[in-house]
Amino acid sequence: MRKINSIKELRETILELEIKQKEDERLLKEQFMIAYERLKPLNMIKNSVKNLITSPELKDHLISSTMGLAAGYLTKKAVVGSTHHPLKQILGAFLQMGVTNLVAKNSDGIQSRVASIIGSFLSNRKGKRKNEE
Repeated sequence: MRKINSIKELRETILELEIKQKEDERLLKEQFMIAYERLKPLNMIKNSVKNLITSPELKDHLISSTMGLAAGYLTKKAVVGSTHHPLKQILGAFLQMGVTNLVAKNSDGIQSRVASIIGSFLSNRKGKRKNEE
């Protein structure tokens, strides 16, 4: 701070400091209200859900889990069918769990292989159509 030599300078400095104090107080209240709004339970839940939904990792996990569950269910239905034998149902449940975990853990490789198979199938069909014309 500068050295004050007169009463006029003292009053000006006091006025400047009071203005600065009011501005700081306004900013502090504003920051407090922002923090208060963020800490409300409903807003915390909303922000958490929004972060979850927009997370690309969640989408990847959701796709791989869905693929795993579908593959496990279809495998169980194909192998066990609609039997009422308890031993076959238990073995089918273990088979379903194993296939579900296997597919969910290797979903990236499975997705790329399925995409390449579909791509080659479609290119073969286009090639056949061109030959027929």
